[in-house]
Amino acid sequence: MNKEVISDKQGITLTILFVWGSSVIIGSGAGAKREVWLAILLGMTGGILLSLVYARILYLFPNQNLCDIVLHIFGKYIGGLIIVLYSWFAFHLGALVLRNFGEFIITVALPETPMIVPMILLSFLCIWVSKEGIEVLGRWGELFIIFLGIIMLTTLSFSTTEVEINHIRPFLLEGWAPVLKGAFSSLTFPFGETVVFLMVLSCLQQRGSAFKTYPIGILIAGLLLTAFGARNILVLGSEKAMVTYFPSYAAVSRIDVAEIFTRIEIVVSVSFIISGMVKISICLMAASRGLAKLTGLGNYRIIITPVGLLMVNLSYFIYGSIMEMVEWAFKVWNFYALPFQVILPIGIWIAAEIKVRHNDNKEFET
Repeated sequence: MNKEVISDKQGITLTILFVWGSSVIIGSGAGAKREVWLAILLGMTGGILLSLVYARILYLFPNQNLCDIVLHIFGKYIGGLIIVLYSWFAFHLGALVLRNFGEFIITVALPETPMIVPMILLSFLCIWVSKEGIEVLGRWGELFIIFLGIIMLTTLSFSTTEVEINHIRPFLLEGWAPVLKGAFSSLTFPFGETVVFLMVLSCLQQRGSAFKTYPIGILIAGLLLTAFGARNILVLGSEKAMVTYFPSYAAVSRIDVAEIFTRIEIVVSVSFIISGMVKISICLMAASRGLAKLTGLGNYRIIITPVGLLMVNLSYFIYGSIMEMVEWAFKVWNFYALPFQVILPIGIWIAAEIKVRHNDNKEFET
C-alpha cells in the first residue's frame, strides 16, 4: 500500500475544520459570560503553545505516528497501554461529536425524527471518508474550506445589523476568574483535542511541517471562533447565549437584511455538519489506527466499519438528554481530557527528547 501524503496546506485545512467541529455549534469558553471572546483568545494561545509540544514529538520521530513513537520509546507494554488510552480517547471524542450533531439536527430541523437516523447517516459518510484515507480527506477539505469560509464570514458581516454593543458592557465586571475558567474550558475544548492528530499526521510532506500545520490551523480557527463568540454575545446577550444550546445557530437565525437575506441558518447548518464530519472522520481514523497497531493488522481500513458502528452505538446511549450533553461538555470534559491533552503529551515529549539524545550519544561514541 502506498504511503499517504498530504501537503502543509491540506494539514492546515484539516486542523481548522477539526477545531471548528462541534465548537461552532455548542460554543466554547463556557463560564466567561460576556468576556467569552477573551477566554477563547487565551485558550487559543494555550492551544498554540501546546501544539508546539505535539509538533516536536512528530519532529523527533519523522514519518511515525503516536503509536509507533510510544512503542519505540516505552516498549511493548507501557507503549501498548498508551495506545489503548489514546485509541479510547479518539473513539470517545468521535462518539461525543457524533452525538452533538445528532442533538443539533433533531433540535433545529427534524424534531419528529428519531435521533439515531441522522446519526447513522452521518456515521456512514464518515466511515466512507475514513476508508478513503487522510490524503483524500485533505484534498476534500482543501476544496470545501473555501465554501465554509465564505459562508461564515458572510454571516458574521450580516450579523452586524443585529448587534447591541451594550451586551458586552461593562468589561470584566466580575474580574478575571470567569475569564480564566472559560479559557481553561476553551483550551481543552476544542484546541487541546488536536492531540488526536498525533495518530494520523505521520503523512506530512516535510519533517518540520507540523510546526506550520498545527499553530497556523489553530490560529485561524481560533480567531474565527473568537469572532463567533463575540458575535453571539453582541446579538443574543450573555444571559441568553449561556442558556441557549446552540448559540451560533440562534444568532444567525436573527439575520434579516432588507427582508432579502433571511432564514440563512439552513445554509450555515450545512457548513456546521461538514466541519463535524471531518472531526468525526479523523477521530475514527485515529481510533482505527491505534486498534490496528495493537492487533498487528497491517491495514487500519479493515476495522474502520466495525469501529464506526460501535461509535454510533456509544454516541446514542452516552447521554440521557441534551442537558446532560451540555453539562458534560462544559463541566466534566475539561478535567477528563486534561491528562490526554496536556499531561501525557508532555511526558511523552520529555521521554522522546531523552531517548533521541541517548541514541545520538551512543552513535557518537561508536
